[in-house]
Amino acid sequence: MNEQLRKLTLYIIGAFLFNVLFYREQMALNTVFFDAFVLSALFYLYPSARANTIVRWLLVANVICLGTLLLHNTVLTKYAFICNVLLTVGFAEYTHRSAWYAGGSVFLNFFLFIGNLAETVSGAFGKKAKRKSNWAKYVKFSIIPVAIAFVFFVIYAGANSVFANIVGNVANWLEINFERFFFMFKPERIFFTLFGFYVIGSLLAKTRINYFSVNDIVQSDELVRRKKTVRRKFTVQPMPVKYFSIIGLKNENLTGVISLVLLNALLFFVNCIDLNYVWMNFEFSPDKPLYKLVHEGTGLLIVSIILAMAVVLFFFNGNLNFYKRNKWLKYGTYLWIFQNAFLVLSVLLRDYYYIQHYGLAYKRIGVLFFLLMVLVGLMTVFVKVYATKTSYFLFRVNAWAAVVLLVAASCINWDVLMVRYNLSHRAEITTLDTPFLLGLSDRTLPVLYENKDVFLASDSTSGENLDKRVKRYLSDQEQYSWLSWNYADSKVKSYFSNANKTAAK
Repeated sequence: MNEQLRKLTLYIIGAFLFNVLFYREQMALNTVFFDAFVLSALFYLYPSARANTIVRWLLVANVICLGTLLLHNTVLTKYAFICNVLLTVGFAEYTHRSAWYAGGSVFLNFFLFIGNLAETVSGAFGKKAKRKSNWAKYVKFSIIPVAIAFVFFVIYAGANSVFANIVGNVANWLEINFERFFFMFKPERIFFTLFGFYVIGSLLAKTRINYFSVNDIVQSDELVRRKKTVRRKFTVQPMPVKYFSIIGLKNENLTGVISLVLLNALLFFVNCIDLNYVWMNFEFSPDKPLYKLVHEGTGLLIVSIILAMAVVLFFFNGNLNFYKRNKWLKYGTYLWIFQNAFLVLSVLLRDYYYIQHYGLAYKRIGVLFFLLMVLVGLMTVFVKVYATKTSYFLFRVNAWAAVVLLVAASCINWDVLMVRYNLSHRAEITTLDTPFLLGLSDRTLPVLYENKDVFLASDSTSGENLDKRVKRYLSDQEQYSWLSWNYADSKVKSYFSNANKTAAK
């Protein structure tokens, strides 16, 4: 079996496995079997990936993502798992250091899969010599033995009741599975199988276009000084290149210093306002919308960070890094980074006030993760300037920080955490957002049910709506098989099963 035929065989097996595991099921225990097949096929087709250090770390993250998927089964855990699998594919099939470039290679796999499939089919069957089949001879000489065996089969079935019962059970089993077999060929399921074939093939098929891999390999973390040549026309005595370089760097340095002085002055004024009104003299008032304070601070931070990145990438992306008189430019950049870090802490304090008075919510938690990523970004900007690193280093490290943060965030069931926190702190919270809590995922149903009286106090119909939602959830769960098992749903079903038994007593 040649390599192309092995790939095609894995595509077909994977497509049917995808069909059996995920058709009308949710991502849960079935994801473990799917992941095991994809990783096994990946390492079988690309054995060199086993020694890749990044792939090994991604396998650790893969185990964490699978564990959190089975434990919490939230949307975030599913996204984290999918991102991890795609990155594992990118680093297993191609030579990469950056998650950005690896993602680009995986995108090409999905985009160019149809062309790869045609090449795979051609390689699997195009050059294969046709062999004479002996099937006709076997069929010809099997007709009489099969007829004799059938006659004796009928005799034994009529003479032996035990044998007849066994034959009847086997016939019933074949009838049931025959129906299931044809159920597999419903148009809906055929399209689902084709979709699975496309997914599996795109994950396992490595395209010949190594654009992102080649560009990733040539990148470097260390910035090197570029030598420039200058050609002057219509001059009798051209001036040395070095003279022009020094003049150019001197002007760039002066422009950068002036720019950073102005930016630092503006940001210092903004930070002084925050220091006065947010850090020292903050007073909460229900009449003042606190969400505006957070949104304004976050918006200002986004603009400031974009400006900071643009300024640093503009002035510290070339030979100005090696200019001997650039110390004031660097000092201005360090001060700019420090002031942006203070702005991050100010936004963090605003978000803390918001959570303290209104409880946890998706956007408020999202702001916390955003601020953490900003701090990582500021630290990498400082390292870039201080250690003379490239922009490639900046984006590569920040991409890996985002991957780590995504995996870490998937370890917490945020919906349950929000419900528990908001209900336990409802005495301190100004206004408990009960519609928001009642609209969270089904995994929060036990906590909501235990605190039904809290919701009834604000809305008399909430109890009835909650009962309907529980019935709908339990009804939906009955449609899933053991392939959709996960601890979170199992815990919810067990809770309401015990609650029903207690109510019946």
